[in-house]
Amino acid sequence: MESPFRILILDDERIVCDRLRPLLEKLGFEVETFTDSGKAVARLTERRFDVLVTDLKMPGIGGLDVLTFAREHCGSTKVIVITGFATTDTAREALDGGAVEFIPKPFKMSKLRDLIVRLAEEKRGHAGTTSDDDSGTAVHD
Repeated sequence: MESPFRILILDDERIVCDRLRPLLEKLGFEVETFTDSGKAVARLTERRFDVLVTDLKMPGIGGLDVLTFAREHCGSTKVIVITGFATTDTAREALDGGAVEFIPKPFKMSKLRDLIVRLAEEKRGHAGTTSDDDSGTAVHD
């Protein structure tokens, strides 16, 4: 039996977690959400996740530090950085640090959903299709 595709979402804005979780669970993914970066990092040490979606600017441990931790301790986890504070420098730093994608807020949930579906398909070794549900819904900081 194939193991479930696991996603950890970290954003200090509860609304982001609350909007993304049901969208991704509807596709059959296991999703855990955190608004506290310290708790999310602790969870990364306890369980393997296929994808980590992390905000960039948060109280406590920032997104780039979470990215660095994931690269050092969770080698197979793909990291997607989302932020309302996008600059060329932060995008370059995130991508150079190992993020697979850097997505500025506001973004359409369909963009993130489609990226995660693609990553899941790559892991499983085949291509598929996605639905257009929520394609007009944007997530803001």
